[in-house]
Amino acid sequence: MGVTARGVQTSSAQKAAFGILAVISFCHLLNDLVQSLIPSIYPILKSSYALSFGQLGLMTLAYQLTASLLQPFIGLYTDRRPKPYSLPAGVGFTLAGLLLLSAAHTFTLLVVAAALVGMGSAVFHPESSRVARMVSRGQHGLAQSIFQLGGTAGAALGPLLAAWIV
Repeated sequence: MGVTARGVQTSSAQKAAFGILAVISFCHLLNDLVQSLIPSIYPILKSSYALSFGQLGLMTLAYQLTASLLQPFIGLYTDRRPKPYSLPAGVGFTLAGLLLLSAAHTFTLLVVAAALVGMGSAVFHPESSRVARMVSRGQHGLAQSIFQLGGTAGAALGPLLAAWIV
């Protein structure tokens, strides 16, 4: 039973680890899909709200500042104090941004919505990357590549989804 049971246990552990990696990679796909939707709908926002290119640039700035500049600080904080709940919190920020974007009546609300979507990304990425590494079972490069594949696929699918919806 020792060798067989151990082999089965290892196989079970590997399947569980791969399952977690697959789920976190799919979540990365969804996160980055939503991130790429905002620039994809700029033409609609420009005409619907009579925005200038400068205003669209400010929306991009709000998104990029929150998504990019907050991320290292959140990563530093969660490295010291892991926060598994930050995964759903990141998704929550993104959802709040999307809901606000769908109901926004002013340019200011559009900027806040873009910033919330960026915050969602900033909160999601450090913890999800940590989870991908944690379940890698020593194959850090492979796990990171699979995780990254999810994000890249999401970024590619976002504009297609926007085109299909619109």
